[in-house]
Amino acid sequence: MIEIARLPVRLTPGASADRIDGWDVDADGRPVLKVRVRARPVEGEANAALLKLLAKTLGVPKSAVTLDRGGQSRLKMISVAGLDDRALRDRLTDL
Repeated sequence: MIEIARLPVRLTPGASADRIDGWDVDADGRPVLKVRVRARPVEGEANAALLKLLAKTLGVPKSAVTLDRGGQSRLKMISVAGLDDRALRDRLTDL
């Protein structure tokens, strides 16, 4: 069975650089990963840039990273195939 980790993200499009700013909490107190991308939120460009950045950062194929929810929102839920939640958090904490 393939492990699938779920990653909540708050995306800021139109930034000066693609980067991961670390962990924060949302209004309900749940942890979210803050990510900035240069791409504008037009025709899915920012979402595509987010998935590419996460795949590169996590060391997984682009096909392993998918957008589950939040295509039109700043708050998104990302699935990462091949990693469990602990491995995902470990890779993001080491940044």
